[in-house]
Amino acid sequence: MEPENQTAVSEFHLLGLSEKPEHQTLLFGLFLSMYLVTVIGNLLIILAIVSESHLHTPMYFFLFILSLVDAFFSSTTVPKMLANLWTQSRAIPFAGCLVQMFAFHLFGTMDSFLLAVMAIDRFVAIVYPLHYLVIMSPRVCGLLVGGPWLITNIQALVHTCLMAQLTFCRGSEISHFFCDLMPLLKLSCSDTHTNKLVIFAFGILMGISPLSCILLSYTCIFWAVFKIPSTQGKWKALSTCGSHLTVVSLFYGTIFTVYLQPTSLASSQKDKAAALMCGVVIPMLNPFIYSLRNKDIKVSLKKLLSRTVPSRS
Repeated sequence: MEPENQTAVSEFHLLGLSEKPEHQTLLFGLFLSMYLVTVIGNLLIILAIVSESHLHTPMYFFLFILSLVDAFFSSTTVPKMLANLWTQSRAIPFAGCLVQMFAFHLFGTMDSFLLAVMAIDRFVAIVYPLHYLVIMSPRVCGLLVGGPWLITNIQALVHTCLMAQLTFCRGSEISHFFCDLMPLLKLSCSDTHTNKLVIFAFGILMGISPLSCILLSYTCIFWAVFKIPSTQGKWKALSTCGSHLTVVSLFYGTIFTVYLQPTSLASSQKDKAAALMCGVVIPMLNPFIYSLRNKDIKVSLKKLLSRTVPSRS
């Protein structure tokens, strides 16, 4: 059938994680709890850094940006999913779908670039400790955040503009809990060759660049630590990387684990699992990882909470 003889779709229906009615209440309670923990946790990290002047350093500046991005990243998909679960309405207009897709790829890719930037920060701190504050000047920190922000905006905008030009007439049901690139392309009756080519090109660029930067930074870090004569010195140097390494392992471990599974696992299920981990679970865990493993953040949080909730005499 020719595309011009078909009715174009202007509204989509997100099938979500489960179509069974008995699961809806459980999923709503679970994801509402996770979302509140994510937003409150990242907000506390942000306030802890802002309220303490001694945390106004490059390392905590990048953590501040990461917490901000994580809060927005989670807010891209979870509120809409909660609304769908609560109202039992799965509809999302085409324009809303494009906005959600843009935001998801913007903040998701920015997350991976920030992990790379934080690896560079740890590299400079450990390999060039005496020149750390000179190298990581406010201007350099601004460029390290502004550069990836510009690149990720361009990437998300290109994907969105290309998607906006397509016609959709192969149904309106998206087998996902949010609007993503590949599920949408499956519903298009237009030529999607260009879209797929751009997705592949950006996937290689945006995937390999941050990971290569992280691997190179930690190779140099481990080599520098290896040359430190004392065990105590080695442990002290590596301890500053513990939280970051944990988050990197979670982020990339999820991607590798999901997409290196046997082909018997449906592609849509892989996409859902990866999106849930990277867009919901990891942003929720990050505040715990950075607060539990970081003495300065813990002290700052205690001061913040003591000022907010004064102790009763």
